[in-house]
Amino acid sequence: MGFYVTSLQKEAPRIDVREGFRRLRRVSLRELTVFTRQFATMVNAGLSMVRTLSILEEQSESTKLKKLIGEVRSDVEQGMTLSDAFGKHPQTFSSLMINMVRAGEVGGVLDEVLNRIAGFYEKDMALRQKVRAAVTYPVAIFIFSIGIIMFLVFFILPQFIGFFEGLDLTLPWPTRVLIVFTRTMTTYWYIIFGLLAVMLYGLRMYIRTPTGRLSFDRFKLRIPIFGPLVRKVTISRFSRTLGTLISSGVPIMQALEVVAKAVDNTVVSGAIDNVRASIREGESVALPLQASGLFPPMVVQMTAVGEETGTLDAMLTKVADFYDGEVETTLSQLTSIIEPLLILFLGFVVGFIVLAFYMPLYQIITGIK
Repeated sequence: MGFYVTSLQKEAPRIDVREGFRRLRRVSLRELTVFTRQFATMVNAGLSMVRTLSILEEQSESTKLKKLIGEVRSDVEQGMTLSDAFGKHPQTFSSLMINMVRAGEVGGVLDEVLNRIAGFYEKDMALRQKVRAAVTYPVAIFIFSIGIIMFLVFFILPQFIGFFEGLDLTLPWPTRVLIVFTRTMTTYWYIIFGLLAVMLYGLRMYIRTPTGRLSFDRFKLRIPIFGPLVRKVTISRFSRTLGTLISSGVPIMQALEVVAKAVDNTVVSGAIDNVRASIREGESVALPLQASGLFPPMVVQMTAVGEETGTLDAMLTKVADFYDGEVETTLSQLTSIIEPLLILFLGFVVGFIVLAFYMPLYQIITGIK
């Protein structure tokens, strides 16, 4: 008995959850730094581009990076330049890296450029690690404090509210405040947390708009205590990125375009766009930097000296090194200020709760006497 095909239907693609998570995972800055440093070493040793990429592909422990290197190697084998092959993967290879590699290919100094890129990434990674290490402990204290307060409000305090309300006396105001706060949180917690979630979501959506992003970036630069830190980190990134690009032979206009995207602050990006416009009209770099009001006099003066002496890249690197040190100092100062404030906040909350408990009991004891 034979079979006849009556209809054909394309099978739905199978969903591999693990593969999905692997795709979502981006190549880390550390992995990219190691890749770039090893790439530079092998190119400097005289290995061909394809051979170097094959070795790096084989020894890569990252599934995502291994796949990317394989695609880059395939493109290079087909005659594509390395910079163009990198350009097909903008989520992994930044415009800074692509433009520097392109300049290195033109100048025949690809190994030097790759070493500069690796050095840039190492400095950037060190700066990020310092910031992350400095904020980890204060954030942990803050989360711990909120956790203690929520535990008291939802599990401990409700057990005593009935007792206090049953007392035949006028409760002191700290106790009344504590009772109202506890009842509100335990009764309407879903409304409170729901409103907070909606507000945070709305703020996030607003920040994604051009106007919202500009306002938020301006706020980050002006906020007390943290504003100076954000400004110093931004200046360091601006100086190091521009200095690295110029030293690699990238034209100033193209370098500034890359830097405007790298600083991750629309206010500073706008100032850099003004610098590009001024240079297009024949002016120097230093004057529009000064006119923006975002860059300290030292940065402006060292930039001017670098332009006059033809050592702009070296001057910008010195500025970046100086501000890296300033960031470290500022982080130490902030940590020494924030930690006591958080502990003081936790002590105040716990002290208020203890006081609210103690005052009615004291009234009862004095009444018995």
